Amino acid sequence: MLRKATITAMLETEQAMLPQNRVTLEEDEIPTRYYNIQADLREPLPPPLDPKTKQPVNPAALERLFAKELIRQEISSERYITIPDEVLQAYLEIGRPTPLIRATRLERFLKTPAKIFYKAEYLSPTGSHKPNTAIAQAYYNKKQGTERVATESGAGQWGSALALGSEMFGLKCKVYMVRISYQQKPGRRVMMETYGAEVRPSPSEDTNYGRSLLAQDKNHPGTLGIAISEALEDTVTHDNTRYCLGSVMNHVLTHQSVIGLEAKKQFESIDVQPDVIAGCIGGGSNFAGFAYPFLGDKLQGKLDADFVACEPKAVPSTTRGTFTYDFGDTAEMTPLLKMYTVGHKYQSPPIHSGGLRYHGKAPSLSYLINKGHVHSVAYHQNEVFQAARTFAQTEGVIPAPETAHCIKYIIDRAIECKKTGEEKVLAFNNCGHGLLDLKAYEDFLAGKLIDYEPPNIQVETYVK
Repeated sequence: MLRKATITAMLETEQAMLPQNRVTLEEDEIPTRYYNIQADLREPLPPPLDPKTKQPVNPAALERLFAKELIRQEISSERYITIPDEVLQAYLEIGRPTPLIRATRLERFLKTPAKIFYKAEYLSPTGSHKPNTAIAQAYYNKKQGTERVATESGAGQWGSALALGSEMFGLKCKVYMVRISYQQKPGRRVMMETYGAEVRPSPSEDTNYGRSLLAQDKNHPGTLGIAISEALEDTVTHDNTRYCLGSVMNHVLTHQSVIGLEAKKQFESIDVQPDVIAGCIGGGSNFAGFAYPFLGDKLQGKLDADFVACEPKAVPSTTRGTFTYDFGDTAEMTPLLKMYTVGHKYQSPPIHSGGLRYHGKAPSLSYLINKGHVHSVAYHQNEVFQAARTFAQTEGVIPAPETAHCIKYIIDRAIECKKTGEEKVLAFNNCGHGLLDLKAYEDFLAGKLIDYEPPNIQVETYVK
């Protein structure tokens, strides 16, 4: 039996390590304003265009789809947007602020002089960063008088978050979940239904567009673009409904900035400045949420750091796609968006890259990559899962397949530091846990995962 003095000494040692290994903030230190990177860009982002006229879309035309306040935030050039008290309270109730954790066991395993930190967004009730915008969108819709929201979801992280946010503010919620994920991840469906949402595999029998696709192929695996089309059709055919989405749009990325704003405070509290900031990208929300507050400092000449976005080789939007105007959905119901894209008709293979299967990327992120402020890399799913396994075995956290993409990059960068002797500070957003993705890990451990890369990518040109 351990003596009391020994236990006390162990506790004191653990407490002494906390500032280094787990950096926390008090509740009253949670950000009270969102950061909007549009204020710090050297020029306005290319506007969404009407597909017929090729002219900029009038924001008022979007009011049938989105809450008015969200449209205002979408086009805002304000640097900071006040977070409503009701949303702040909800953030506190779901566990914000989240800790910044140093991955010391991973560092020791890699024998690297680099210091590795990650933001623990997987600690939210739904297991990802998505509630940061789901709660805000649910609040603004409820305040406007919306009764019901419709959305799409790939791996189910976003659908779970909006189901939770909708329940918190008394909204009905319908989720069109990409069919292959609906089949691979029944746990996510059950989570959404437990929160009160209605979930359909997409393509579904509930919309004209879904039925048309199932008539051609009853086993259609679905894509995020198709699910978006179904959610949009649902919205415009129900007067009491507005559309919500979990990535790509400016207001979504702005809501996620609470992650990076917290992280900035946490790094400052230990007098550390990151040299490398990384995140995975599907539409771009978790990367932007973590990176944009730091990137704003870089754009203002206050920070010298590398920003790296990681995507799957199976859907290589930024590494092999085209920076051009394209539709945001498969049925061509959205305005044209200037972004990196592999084409809105691209049918992603049923890989286990979670939500990283969207054909395009957020216009702001695409702009920043095009201008050289952000660098992007792509990986195959087997090397990604190997990195995830290494992280799980050292840090004890089983990451979501999405997160594993940037873990792969961070591990590679840490190994480079070992070779060069550089003591760089590497930071990434641990945006989700993989406890509802264990079938993917089972397939990886059994050697069943297949690496896929499209041989040819053709993107139509809509605007010369």
